[in-house]
Amino acid sequence: MTRAFNPADPHATPMTDGQPYRVERRVLAGIPCLLELPPEEQPLRGLCVVHHGAGANKEGKLGVYAALTAAGLGVVLPDGALHGERQGDTPEGLNAREYVWESVRRTVAEAPALHGALAQVFGPLPLDAVGSSMGGYVVLTLARLGGLCRAAALITSGVWHEPEVGRPELRAFLEEHRPNTHAADLPPTPLLLASGDSDPVFALATHHAPTAAALGAAYAAAGCPQAFTAATFEGVGHYTSRHMRDAALAFLRAE
Repeated sequence: MTRAFNPADPHATPMTDGQPYRVERRVLAGIPCLLELPPEEQPLRGLCVVHHGAGANKEGKLGVYAALTAAGLGVVLPDGALHGERQGDTPEGLNAREYVWESVRRTVAEAPALHGALAQVFGPLPLDAVGSSMGGYVVLTLARLGGLCRAAALITSGVWHEPEVGRPELRAFLEEHRPNTHAADLPPTPLLLASGDSDPVFALATHHAPTAAALGAAYAAAGCPQAFTAATFEGVGHYTSRHMRDAALAFLRAE
């Protein structure tokens, strides 16, 4: 049923930077997603897929990157494999680290289908991705595999030293995609690597520093050092801080 409303005092809607945006729920390629979109009269100029961390879900990222909608970008929030509405898919017998990497492996494997479903709904649009922690593993892998216009990997690591991961299929995934080993495959995709300098999970010296060094050298060797940015945030632990989020927004909104 359609209801008339007063244009001087219209319906209350989600807002970012004083601009309204829409929130929709869709299942795309079998993956439950939330979408944050500009108003219907505003055309989309691109999409950004947001990959959450371990133990989280798509709802936890609602509103975090919604400011992209004011720039004409749609924000796609999928439940990572084995997370959110998909926890029931979790195989038995995984230890804590294997659970993380099985989620990463499956999320990477299903990404082409998700991206294809987005293209069917919205047409061919530039596609960016941002991920935090476990989601950063996903983004670093997808940036290596190609198809992303921009990639932002936050509070994460390219070291991928995982002695607790013993399953053969997961060991194979680690060896095939370890970012610091295969850093030469990431250029020329513009990439932001951002970390907190007080992160107790990914200590700066043993995770951010070697990852930034490997990626920085790869981008320099490829002749595009300006396409890689490494940033650290003082006093920030294992979370996406406001300033870190704002840096990611500025990176993703860049023309």
